[in-house]
Amino acid sequence: MTLLHSSARTRRRRLGVATAAAGLLAALLAAGPAAATPDPGDRSAAPKSVSQSTQAEAEEAIAAGEIPGQDEIVHSDNIEHLTNIPKDALPGTNSDLAFQGKYAYAGNYDGFRIFDISNPKAPKTVAQVLCPGSQNDISVSGNLLFLSTDSSRSDNSCASTTQPATEKSSWEGMKVFDISDKKNPKYVAAVETACGSHTHTLVPERKNVYVYVSSYSPSAAFPDCQPPHDGISVIKVPRQAPEKAAVVNFPVLFPGEGADGGGNPGAPTNPGVSKTTGCHDITVLPSKDLAAGACMGDGILFSIKDPENPKVIDQVQDNVNFAFWHSATFNQKANKVVFTDELGGGGAATCNAAVGPNRGADGIYDIVGKGDQRKLVFRSYYKIPRHQADTENCVAHNGSLIPVKGKDLMVQAWYQGGVSVWDFTDSAEPKEIAYFERGPLTTDALQVGGSWSAYYYNGYIYSNDIAKGFDVLKLSDRRTDPAQRIRMDELNVQTQPDYFD
Repeated sequence: MTLLHSSARTRRRRLGVATAAAGLLAALLAAGPAAATPDPGDRSAAPKSVSQSTQAEAEEAIAAGEIPGQDEIVHSDNIEHLTNIPKDALPGTNSDLAFQGKYAYAGNYDGFRIFDISNPKAPKTVAQVLCPGSQNDISVSGNLLFLSTDSSRSDNSCASTTQPATEKSSWEGMKVFDISDKKNPKYVAAVETACGSHTHTLVPERKNVYVYVSSYSPSAAFPDCQPPHDGISVIKVPRQAPEKAAVVNFPVLFPGEGADGGGNPGAPTNPGVSKTTGCHDITVLPSKDLAAGACMGDGILFSIKDPENPKVIDQVQDNVNFAFWHSATFNQKANKVVFTDELGGGGAATCNAAVGPNRGADGIYDIVGKGDQRKLVFRSYYKIPRHQADTENCVAHNGSLIPVKGKDLMVQAWYQGGVSVWDFTDSAEPKEIAYFERGPLTTDALQVGGSWSAYYYNGYIYSNDIAKGFDVLKLSDRRTDPAQRIRMDELNVQTQPDYFD
């Protein structure tokens, strides 16, 4: 296996896709919204087999230099791969990241890992906490760490086991840890929430931390999580008494008549589009009292002036190209939002010619107007310009701003599409300016892997790779170099800071 490879050879776009590969892709995407539901379920599941022609095409593309070799690393000249830290005591799927001072916190379906990143070239493991419960979306605030559990567990302990969702004793929700001693985190609270917690977002205040819990109703297999599940759980956590954490509201974001509420009805009304039965992820911009929600079939803009009672300002849909509204990122001026479409739930090969540039992509929206009259106006799509093999899951996923005044720059994970750095200063003409990626995990099967989250923090890019572990990248480019002067004490990407306040 090649651990480091210079970017001397130029990646060429793969212009075709074999008929057999297209057939596999069609099968994977036919149930697009359903595949997206568990995001995309148990990522440790067995790989999906592919046809001999698909395997041959992947091997041919590698030989021709159109895609990297199996596990080979390639990157643009302005990115340096500093190090990779493989998975260790936690063998499960790596998930999201959070940062605080000299520490990085890495979620994993089996728990979480704390790294000392004071030397980004040589991160050191400080602690690994075993606490299974997908997907362990993670964030930190002060001495508190928060984990999302969105799988049916036997109880709320870190010794729980999986069990059918039909069991009355099943537990899903939020877990809270005290991390005042980084080497010995302590589990201090658990709050059960409706439909569990797929992701969560912090709205921190001096005395309390509010937690917006995003979850959604996946199917009839979950009797306690049926539509209309059209809101979010709001948890209030007292900083000095986290054991008193409790749900204080369940604001309805999609009011409407009927069993499905007022969200996107999805298929068959809008074929290929997810029915809105909750939100997948929310990003807040506390300095502007704004939030953006990616809610399956809908994108929303809402006010959080009263954090316990968020108020929807605008709601948009894209029934042509967006299958599953997954996440959102504001620009610094709060006059744009980037929404991502997780077509195929993250488990399909969608970065190829068959899918094209507008599906499984980012949607860039301008925010026009003032106050509660603001509207989201679509401007363009962005998708990585490098086609991937049909054995590589690839689609838009988690990213963050790169703080450069007067510019809108972002780094973003694309699963096995790797890490992309791109410029959306011109909303209508986004463009990639740097990239890092590995070749396919396999050429004979579609095996889920790649970068789950890629975030910029204090001069470096950190990526949590589902299969390969924790990567640190150094970006050197005159367009992004000013960001190296910005230093943060804490970063939860879904709680966007005002970098220039």
